[in-house]
Order: sequence, then C-alpha cells, then structure tokens
Amino acid sequence: MTEDDWQQVWPFFDEIVRAGETYAYPLGLDSERGRRLWTVSPPGQTVVLEDDGRVLGSATMGPNRPGRGSHVGTASFMVSGDARGHGVGRRLAEYVVQWHREQGYRAIQFNAVVETNESAVRLWQALGFRIIGTVPEAFESAAHGLVGLHVMHLPLDDR
Repeated sequence: MTEDDWQQVWPFFDEIVRAGETYAYPLGLDSERGRRLWTVSPPGQTVVLEDDGRVLGSATMGPNRPGRGSHVGTASFMVSGDARGHGVGRRLAEYVVQWHREQGYRAIQFNAVVETNESAVRLWQALGFRIIGTVPEAFESAAHGLVGLHVMHLPLDDR
C-alpha cells in the first residue's frame, strides 16, 4: 500500500469501523489515526487489491506476537462495500496465506473474528482455518449486542 492508496482505503475503513460489526477500533477516528492503526511496518506488510487504479480492499499482515511468538502470523482484511461478494476478500486472503508461507511462518492466528461475521468465518473455514475457541460476549456488535469473538488458526506446516 502506498501513501496515495490510503486516500481510497480511508472511506471504506471509516465506514466499516463506524458500522460496528467487525472491528473493535475506537469510534471517532480521523484519517491519520486510522492509517496508523491499519498500516504495519516490516516485518509486516499492508497491501491493497486494485482494479484499474481503484482500491477494492486492503489487508495487513505480520507476526501475531513479538519475540517468541513471532513464528505465528496474523492478518486483518477490509473490502470496499461496493466490491463485496466479488471475491476480493478471498483473493486478499489467498495472498496473505501465501505471503506467510513464503516468509517462513509456522501458522496464522486470527485473534478476534466476530462470530456474527458469517461471511468471513465461512471464508476462513473454506481456506482451512479452524475455530479453536470463542471468547463469549467479547465484542459489542451494533446490531446484535454482545457476541463472541472466534480465535481461528491455520497451520502452515504443509509448506
């Protein structure tokens, strides 16, 4: 992701955060604070998927924990509202899995997949992730109230 890409990511980042259904970011973020939360530095990476110069989605990836936990990766994804349902999330996810493999990670762990985000849960499961636990009532969904957060895991030992 380039600095110029953020100007296209910010509107859907802001929309998704304000919707209150998938990310536990603070409300009332401005663009600069949102950019600092979303973008990661090496050894991680933030990418966009674009079509004819239009950013359709973005993903961040890198180590889940520092030091002795850095062999397990993590990632976050956002897709523009008008690009949802067209395979953008899947393409980003496939890239993220391949990137983690190429970087030598042993697994990928998602720490907080909102259980009511059924399309994301289905996608991750289709790519081989398993729900290894659910923290009950750990997320306050704007539409559903208190719901669980899944911890999802994908071993990469088959490299």
